[in-house]
Amino acid sequence: MSIEVSGFFGLLLLVLHVWAIVSTVQSHAGTLSKVLWIVLILLLPLLGFILWLLLGPKR
Repeated sequence: MSIEVSGFFGLLLLVLHVWAIVSTVQSHAGTLSKVLWIVLILLLPLLGFILWLLLGPKR
């Protein structure tokens, strides 16, 4: 199953992914936790971002 995202929504999702990854890298979480969150964000585009937003490492 493939979900194709394009146009404005695709650009918005890309910006949100970059923000989530940068925030994760800058957090005080452990290295393994950071790597797992980044992999989750990249493998599950929308769901991964929503999970990160709700459960991810805080600053």
